[in-house]
Amino acid sequence: RQRIKDYVSSLKKNVYSTQSDIPYDIHDCPLNPPEGYPFTWNVMKVLDNWNPDDTNTHHDTIHQGLCIFDWEKDYDKAMLYRKAEVPFIIQNNPDLLQTSERWNRDKSYLLNLIGAEEHRTEHSQNNHFMYWKLRGNQAGPPGWVQPTENIRLAYPDWLAKAQSLEGQSNTLDREHWYFRLNAEYKAKNGYVYQELPIFTPDKSSFFMVKPEDQRGINCRFGMQGVIAETHYDSSRNFIVLLGGERRYILAHPRECPHMELYEQGHPSGRHSAVDWSDPDINKYPEFAKAQVNEVVLQAGDALYLPTFWFHYIVSLNLNYQCNARSGATTEYKHYINSCGFRA
Repeated sequence: RQRIKDYVSSLKKNVYSTQSDIPYDIHDCPLNPPEGYPFTWNVMKVLDNWNPDDTNTHHDTIHQGLCIFDWEKDYDKAMLYRKAEVPFIIQNNPDLLQTSERWNRDKSYLLNLIGAEEHRTEHSQNNHFMYWKLRGNQAGPPGWVQPTENIRLAYPDWLAKAQSLEGQSNTLDREHWYFRLNAEYKAKNGYVYQELPIFTPDKSSFFMVKPEDQRGINCRFGMQGVIAETHYDSSRNFIVLLGGERRYILAHPRECPHMELYEQGHPSGRHSAVDWSDPDINKYPEFAKAQVNEVVLQAGDALYLPTFWFHYIVSLNLNYQCNARSGATTEYKHYINSCGFRA
């Protein structure tokens, strides 16, 4: 086990520390979430410190407010934070360490595992990926333009495209592809459950709170620069990173009025209309009031994201992420309802 742990640790090429004004040690957090947890900063300060479009410059000091727990040492404490429905990071889960090793040590492993079958892939003319969906005969509001297109792509083809952008500069206006691998338990792409047994929905567990409400495993493989625009989801989520790095900027559901969301019924409803890499404060003045925090996920990390928490995602390099949902909670529902959404 130590050999695997050391290998996965070697995949973490960068070290990140947080700001000095945070009132607790993120590596040695209190037994229960402290008042005001997680600590936040003004969104403009966070974005000015590190523009989301900049994936070539390492930033060793970020605005991280989330506690980091160790699976072996802090399991009980992490469970208290999960029951309190607040976000946190947990590291060194043995299953995730083993999967991270398999997916990174042998470069042919994923090629053999996934094969040449084509999977749904989002395609953008630049590095921004705004979710959208047209329902029924919906055509979208006047002047609306579909921000991305859904295509089908085999993993080897996606990987070649991702590798062509890795470590390059001035790629923001080049085409990007966001690969999806979705799995259903004992059904479509069920082999993913063998890779991620923590998401097996046969009983309640640390990672699967209400397995009866599971919606499969959803994997998203990102190439450098890919940005998934800010949004909330209506269920709890455990997100695991199995290689590479992803930056998450998070906001409490009470920040909903400041997120400047597309209204319900819009093709991109519940997503922020603001371009966080170049925010137009004159057009979206409320956005400048938002309070956020951030974290960079690395191989073997798991992020717990409660229901309705906002998240903005930046792929800092080629990376492998999978997530699973397991039910919803209602303690944050009133924030979303008061913001004009039926939650």
